Amino acid sequence: MNDRAALDLLVSQGPLTRTQIGELTGLSKPTASQLLARLEAAGLVRTTGSVTGRPGPNAQLYEVDPTAARVAALAVDQLGITAAVADITGQVLGEARVGTDAVDEGPPHRTARLVASAVDGALAEAGLGREQLHGAVIGTPGALDPGTGRLRYAPHLPGWHSRALKEQLAQVLGMPIVIENDVNLAAVAEQHDGAAQDFDDFVLVWVDEGVGAAIVLGGQLLRGATGGAGEIGYMPLPGAPLARGGDRSAARPDAGGGFQRLVGSPSVVALAHEYGAPGVRTVAAALAREDVRAEVARRLATGLAAVVAVVDPRLMVLSGEVPQAGGEELRALVEEEFTGLALPRPELRISDIEGNPILIGALRTALAEARDAVFDTG
Repeated sequence: MNDRAALDLLVSQGPLTRTQIGELTGLSKPTASQLLARLEAAGLVRTTGSVTGRPGPNAQLYEVDPTAARVAALAVDQLGITAAVADITGQVLGEARVGTDAVDEGPPHRTARLVASAVDGALAEAGLGREQLHGAVIGTPGALDPGTGRLRYAPHLPGWHSRALKEQLAQVLGMPIVIENDVNLAAVAEQHDGAAQDFDDFVLVWVDEGVGAAIVLGGQLLRGATGGAGEIGYMPLPGAPLARGGDRSAARPDAGGGFQRLVGSPSVVALAHEYGAPGVRTVAAALAREDVRAEVARRLATGLAAVVAVVDPRLMVLSGEVPQAGGEELRALVEEEFTGLALPRPELRISDIEGNPILIGALRTALAEARDAVFDTG
């Protein structure tokens, strides 16, 4: 326990002296010295200079050895895969992006080869090989059904629905693989680095080409019996067709019915066309129109109200292309729509994550798993 406490401190606060580690952990100087010697011998910490400019001998600084483990994080979308490789401290060493045409069509295991191409690109930038990776976390739309092993709620990702997908990926890459819902990973990023810090009860609502939510209650992610908790894109709402079984096989994320057909990126652009702006091609241009912004806010509030009625979170974070394009003006309009409703009114925030929140969440998850394994000195 003392070893892990010291390692976590070095990860979160950077290089520390033996005295600082003792003070922060409550350990005596002899115990802190023994602890650091043990961790240094195990290859988990190393010295990194000393503190100067103080009376007496210079104090040695210690840091987590960044070579103790490396991990890969990947974010999958319709157009390709983004991969990042980081050391155990969280320092990103390499990043790469591959399109869906990066490998030849057809079997065997085309999806696994595509993932491997993305990982290898990031490794090449980092100057590392696959054998130096501890594991990888992959963020994809949809969710793995724990009962069948199949990816559900992601019909627009051809090649990702094999029952043996996880095993194929692990075999091709030669390392442990975790496949996680992309919106769940975005919530991990928000909880650690973004708008949901210090919140144990919140809902992240992702509004992009696809629409989904991550529900965190009591600090724990709600997954559901088949991994489908938070698939609010399929949620029936007035004004949208029902999302039935046949619709879920459609290749486009804006096909089918439910909440997604009301607020997804393609629907926002289509709304601008309906309002007399056929030349609008982007979500940002559509939401620059006051009439479109007001209608999207009304639709968003209707869906969010349904979630609030069931979950009653303290905070709702809006993320994805639509909230980012609408910004504070859209958020304020959504908040106004809640006025007078016989429902709790959670705080409403726009995501402030810089970079790809799915990739950041995947990296956070991969690092947590690696540290649990590597930092176990028992």
